[in-house]
Amino acid sequence: MSSSGFDINRLNAFAEKMVREKKTAVGFPCNQTVKLADFYHWYAVSGLADVAMNNVGDPHKPSLYALNTHEFENEVIDFFSPLYGFSPGDAWGIVTNGGTDGNNHGIYFGVNALRSSSDLKPVLYVSEEAHYSIKRLSDLQGLEMRQIPTNVRGEIEVQAFEQALDPSRPALVVIAVGTTFKGGIDNQDAIDDVLARKRPVGVYRHVDAALFGGYLPFTEHANLVNHHERKFDSIAVSGHKFFGFDEPSGLFITTKDVLVRQNPFRVSYLNESVPTISCSRSALAPLKFWWQIHKTGVEGYRRQAELILKNAVYLKKRLDEINYQAWLNDISNTVYFKRPGDWVMKKWNLAPYEDERLGGKLAHDIVMRHEGMNMIDHFIDDLLLDRREGGDVER
Repeated sequence: MSSSGFDINRLNAFAEKMVREKKTAVGFPCNQTVKLADFYHWYAVSGLADVAMNNVGDPHKPSLYALNTHEFENEVIDFFSPLYGFSPGDAWGIVTNGGTDGNNHGIYFGVNALRSSSDLKPVLYVSEEAHYSIKRLSDLQGLEMRQIPTNVRGEIEVQAFEQALDPSRPALVVIAVGTTFKGGIDNQDAIDDVLARKRPVGVYRHVDAALFGGYLPFTEHANLVNHHERKFDSIAVSGHKFFGFDEPSGLFITTKDVLVRQNPFRVSYLNESVPTISCSRSALAPLKFWWQIHKTGVEGYRRQAELILKNAVYLKKRLDEINYQAWLNDISNTVYFKRPGDWVMKKWNLAPYEDERLGGKLAHDIVMRHEGMNMIDHFIDDLLLDRREGGDVER
């Protein structure tokens, strides 16, 4: 496109539209309480906005490409790894470009780690209601995947998992801590009991905690994402969900024992070690994470976690008050309910789903920090109007 096609008015109109629409965006797990204006001001005036940085290679080894933010990336991992129960000095991790990137690393690292237990490729086990990225990544990595049925809350059916488990082959188990639509949490204790009884030739547990992994470490239920207590091998968490970044990012954390069982694909000009799937990685995302950690702190995250869970309970209470069929799982910020009319779906940016066990067509509201009680009350008003008008109101 030539310079003559540059239209600042078009860009301004687009920006106004995004700022306006974020006020009623409650159906997807993007935290719209983004506080990065000060960061971007510093980023511009510091001169970094005109520097091409790249976090290529292993951030824990000196990089031959000096223009990187590895030191900040490592400090981010050092901050979060104890919160996820990894021992100091034993954790290895990276800032990813999102939950799917973290899951991709978890599956890939798991396949490599399991090679020491069997020459056979592992079977990937995951619930039917886990994030769709697992299905895509299993196909991408050429794995046999067995999808396990779930109960009505979206949690893996443990008996069905036991029936599907083949002990003659390594088991790569992806555990959902907060399923995409219902916020179901797989029962890790029950899964471990099955694995202990059937004793597969090898086991690797990866936790997909894209949304819930953001806030659970700051609640009384932190043990659900604690490596030391739950014995999982790796975890993936999103940055653009609970933490509220303006673009996809995330965390992948595992142990050094898992790391040493990877193929580093030694590359001389990258200081011999590239364990990551992607070579180039964002150098800006770790800076934003580091900035937020020091601006917010553990206590700030605790307050934010308490707020979203409190407001999710408030939303469920309001739906109950108007006799609107709805459900809320324990320790969840995701309220799912009978699907309203199209205009409500569009206005509030709701995500559709279907489950015949719950009456068919559903939608959900993922309560993030930008959705307070006042916004919830306006949402309830629209549901009441939609019900009075039979879903035919145009807005």
